[in-house]
Amino acid sequence: MLAKDIMTTNVITVASDLPVEDVAELLLARNISGAPVVDATGRLVGVISEGDLIHRAEGDGRRSWWLSLLSNEVDRAREYIKSHGHKAEDVMTRDVVTVAEDSPAGEIARLLERRRIKRVPVLRDGKVVGIVSRANLLHGLAAHKDRISIAPSPDDRTIRKEIMALVEHEDWVTHGSLNVMVADGVVELWGWVESDEERKALKVAAEGVAGVREVQDHLATIAPYLRGA
Repeated sequence: MLAKDIMTTNVITVASDLPVEDVAELLLARNISGAPVVDATGRLVGVISEGDLIHRAEGDGRRSWWLSLLSNEVDRAREYIKSHGHKAEDVMTRDVVTVAEDSPAGEIARLLERRRIKRVPVLRDGKVVGIVSRANLLHGLAAHKDRISIAPSPDDRTIRKEIMALVEHEDWVTHGSLNVMVADGVVELWGWVESDEERKALKVAAEGVAGVREVQDHLATIAPYLRGA
């Protein structure tokens, strides 16, 4: 399987000039821990996470004396910007690991392990078209079981694409974590929902796509006390 077969395509991105307070609100509202940062043309320029925001909130501009000895003026200026900046581009991580749509799932798994990261943006011509996380890899493994190295058929890829496109702009979808795996016409739904109605609506949407033989529901319901947190 390739990145395009398992990636989450409904990617929430952040404008590089978005105030950090708005970034924090977005992450909380969508129940995500980070998001790609894009410039005015939509090209990836960085990634901002909860860790970046916490670093800014806790930073007081002071460094341990021994760290100061090991750094230069450029490093100290960069850290000041990160801890005092007001926009996403000020506090984001710029050294971003990315993959292409045709990157093999096994290669991505090794990359995540080697770099000790949980997810990686998928790029097409410098623009984000998806995200592959550790969870996506597990979804793919579960859907294809002992056939994870085998690519889905063209029909399976078409089914997946149609389902993702169908629900992408529906206003009843509450989270951006929906993932769809398709193997031999059997659709598996993964991600989070906030109600039984949303769960049923996603199943109905999938069942209505031509070529779907069966829909398996692996969706988890987010706890009520976490909604809107």
